[in-house]
Amino acid sequence: MRSFKNHLSLIIALFTILLTLQIFINVDRTIDIYEKNLNENYSIIVISDINISVNTFRKIDPMISNSEEISPKQVIQKMQKEIKSKSINLHKIKLPKFYRIHLDHFPTPDEVDTVTLELQREGFIKRVESFSHNHTTVYRLLLLFKWVVMIFAVAIFTVTTLLILREMRLWQLQHHERMNIMALFGAPVWLRSAVLFRLAIVDALIATVLVFGAFIAAEHYGISKEALQMIGIQIPLFNPTHDMPILFGVAMSLSIVLASLIVMGHKEEV
Repeated sequence: MRSFKNHLSLIIALFTILLTLQIFINVDRTIDIYEKNLNENYSIIVISDINISVNTFRKIDPMISNSEEISPKQVIQKMQKEIKSKSINLHKIKLPKFYRIHLDHFPTPDEVDTVTLELQREGFIKRVESFSHNHTTVYRLLLLFKWVVMIFAVAIFTVTTLLILREMRLWQLQHHERMNIMALFGAPVWLRSAVLFRLAIVDALIATVLVFGAFIAAEHYGISKEALQMIGIQIPLFNPTHDMPILFGVAMSLSIVLASLIVMGHKEEV
């Protein structure tokens, strides 16, 4: 019964660590996709008196991935009510060129300022509007959210790791006499501690499978689906080919390292 409790405590601790890790992976994955969506919608407006090609913009700053000219049609339509139709073509010529510039990734506020300065240095560009205030607010909110999740994950990892060490230490005390007897007969360290390592490996595997089942069930019943749809993102809560090896590797490595620390700290009685 005591052995079962030790197993259960270790599995719960490993499950908590892996659950937190998977949540962090999902949050990071969600933020990456959200940043891509923001980058697709984010653009810098440039006003110029001449035609500017995409290659010209890219020479100004390599971060610029694409540009598109904004048609002055709406401006012409507003002017059409006040001027004669014969003068419209003349106004089309005199109207400046408007361009919408897209970047190759969601930029930091410093990168936005750099691109803006590079564009403003060109004499043929009259004005640049980067909407930096709104962009900076969104960027800082994303960065803050990342840090909060990371601190939360580190705190849980630290506490549960200490709990795992405690459970393994209790197991060692329960088998203290048996390990001393095996040492008297010349059994190597790995053989004396084989049960401890087997406990660590089996519990790591069980915890990984439980996390896999928990997220598959959560995805099947639509948990968090509505929250993701509100921000226009659809991602799998668990990607077996990518997430499973990571979780199992972390659980296995952590269990073996902690078990090794317990074994190395064990002192034989003479």
